[in-house]
This record gives sequence, C-alpha cells and structure tokens, in this order.
Amino acid sequence: MEQGQPRSVEQLASELRDLGVHAGDVLMVHASLRKLGPVEGGAAGVVAGLERAVGKQGTLLMVLGARDAWAWVNERPEAERAALLVEAEPFDAAVTPAEADLGVLAEVFRQLPGTLVSDHPEGRFGARGRLAAALVAEPPWDDYYGPGSALERLVSAGGKVLRLGADIDTVTLLHHAEYLAQVPHKRRVVRYRKVKRGQGTAIVRVEALDDSSGIVDFDGPDYFGLILQEYLGQGRGRQGRVGNARAELLDGADLVPFASAWMTQHLGR
Repeated sequence: MEQGQPRSVEQLASELRDLGVHAGDVLMVHASLRKLGPVEGGAAGVVAGLERAVGKQGTLLMVLGARDAWAWVNERPEAERAALLVEAEPFDAAVTPAEADLGVLAEVFRQLPGTLVSDHPEGRFGARGRLAAALVAEPPWDDYYGPGSALERLVSAGGKVLRLGADIDTVTLLHHAEYLAQVPHKRRVVRYRKVKRGQGTAIVRVEALDDSSGIVDFDGPDYFGLILQEYLGQGRGRQGRVGNARAELLDGADLVPFASAWMTQHLGR
C-alpha cells in the first residue's frame, strides 16, 4: 500500500485477522485513531473494519464514560454534593457524549445506528453485534466494574481485549481484576450524579472501588501498565501491527486472573 494512502475497510479487517481476530469474536476495543493511521471513512470506517473482522456473529464493546462538566462537585464534602448538582445538566444515556479523554472513536461508536448503550453515568459502555444487549443491559449500580458488570460478562462470553495503539495503561478490563484481587483496605469512592429518570431527573449516589487513583497507593508508575508489560513479556497474548499502530490481542479469561494475582502480590502488602 502506498505510504499515506488510507487503508480500506477490507485491508483493516485483513490485518485484524492476521493479528488473530476471528469471526464470532467478542472484542473490547481500545484504539488511537492517530496511531492507527488513515482509514477510509475515518472513525466509522474503523468500526466497519472491526465489524467485518468479527462478522455478523461477533460483538464489539467499548467503554464510553460520560462527559461531566460538574465532576468537580465530587471533590467537595459529600454532604454538600446533592445541593450543588441541582442546576447541573443531567446524564442521559441516549444523548450525553462519551468522555472526551477516551477519544474520537468512542463518540463515533456511541452515535452509530445500532449501538446499544448502558444506562449508567459512571460505568457506561457501548456495544454492537450479537451479544450487545447481553453485555450492556441492566448494569449494576454500585461497583459497576465488579460482579455482574459488562466486564465480567465479557470474560464469561470468552471475550478478548483488542488494543490498537492505545497507551500502555489503557486496559479497562483490569478494573474488574481489582475486584477479584485479595488486597486489604481497597480504596472506595462515592460520587453523586444528576441523571435523567423517566420524564424527570434525580440526584443519585454511586459507590465503587476507586477507578481514577487506584485501589491503594502504589509507589511507582501506573500499575495497569506494569501488569500489561509483564503479561506481554511472558509471551501471553498476540502482538503485531494493525495500520500504523502496535497492536495487542489479549484473552480476557487469561488476563484477569493474571492481573488479580499480580495485584494480590504487589498491592496486598
């Protein structure tokens, strides 16, 4: 392919197959469009390539989060938060944009016809394909990455994590491993959000393991990145290139117990 020429949807799908993606796969995708390089159709073309690779029986999952201009409220004392949110724009699963830090692809994925989105202001996922509804329906309110979450369902369905040029510490599935790790005194957070409920709104409380600063203080770089480096260093997962990006394909049922054991050993001291 000539340098600088956009990849076609079929070329992208072919490279994904070379990495090890198969028809019928359930994939959780983390991708950097900038590192992936140009694809015909832009972000929507990337989704089309992913769908072609997994076929009609496959499923795609992405973490979406939700943009929240009122996140600062949750840094105030808990007793003050509900009153501060009275004038906030409510979270609406159908229309609230994806969290900006997750990149353009997450927002394009959210808006594509046929994407199903979970109704949760903190642990919001989008999914497309055969198992989409099974992954995102009725998420647990508290501990939204823990038991019963889309992440646990992904592992139960034999799902894989596909990373296309994503930062080394970008593996959302490792938040599920935090719930399984035998680590004492895990840090928890409480957040308040204003949400759409029926024809009105409500201010709600969400409690979960700390998914922003880590479940314990850790003296070193982000431990998600350390876990992934050690995992890949042991020859686990598949590595290659897709587009211009370094790519990894990770088996969720292998990665989660590996990560929880690592956390138990290194965070449980």
